Amino acid sequence: MENPGKSAKQLTIAMIISMAMWGVGWPSAKVVTSFGSPIALGVYRYFFVVVSALILLLLLKIPLKIAKRGIPFVLISGLLMALYNFTFLKGLQEGSAGAGGILVTTLNPIVAYGLGMLIDWKKPTRNEVIGLSLGVFAGLILLEVWAAGTDILSPWNLFFLLSAFLWSVMSKFTSKSANYGAPFAFTWWMYLMTLLFMIPLADFTEIAHLAQIKELTFWGNLLFGSVIVTTLATSVYFYATSKIGAEKASSFIFTVPFTAALSALLILGEKIEIHTIIGGMIGIGAVYMINRKAKA
Repeated sequence: MENPGKSAKQLTIAMIISMAMWGVGWPSAKVVTSFGSPIALGVYRYFFVVVSALILLLLLKIPLKIAKRGIPFVLISGLLMALYNFTFLKGLQEGSAGAGGILVTTLNPIVAYGLGMLIDWKKPTRNEVIGLSLGVFAGLILLEVWAAGTDILSPWNLFFLLSAFLWSVMSKFTSKSANYGAPFAFTWWMYLMTLLFMIPLADFTEIAHLAQIKELTFWGNLLFGSVIVTTLATSVYFYATSKIGAEKASSFIFTVPFTAALSALLILGEKIEIHTIIGGMIGIGAVYMINRKAKA
């Protein structure tokens, strides 16, 4: 019989690694946005995601079948993912990768918990309240609100705010995936629907142009965002939502701004400020408090 404690520990480690990959994914995606439009890039990204995720499912011998009653959830999740892909890449195209990573990843858990309390009439525990408060405080420090001023109110940050909302709503749908079959199978169908929703809106002339790009910078970052960040890291996240709920899974996102800042230093040459380190450590503390079991 599988040890629940061991399984929980393994899931926690997998989530921490996945969130680190998400952090690297922000500056990596920023590089990709300089080559094309969000829709065209999204078509390429989710084509590689669908193919690589299918290979992974076959290797793990996970059946693709899901219950018919889960089809509406797949369709809605796919649509939300397609919308998220647009707002995420559109915001990065003109906005800051650092600001976007901080805004989206800090707001995600807060919105997810808010939605959870409204939909499920769930009252947060004392540790969850402390954790969420720490998360908000970490976000304020990371944003450097005392000096950011106009940057926070930038029109492009609206795309990041929409991204946070869309992701949180989508997490609520994926958290029910285990009711309709294997969570990874549900995720694969969702990725396929995401691709199908974007194809009719794509400019095929631009898609053909992107295929002719020979720069390793483009293909390397595109494949990293597709296979590593989405197929592996994001699938682990959606699996976690089916096991521990969207609220608990979303709490791990508080660690992303810190890893995003570190990777931005290496990829984009962005300077790491002391407030980024402090805010990142507080964000990690927020994850610990939200996932800490209350004493009997």
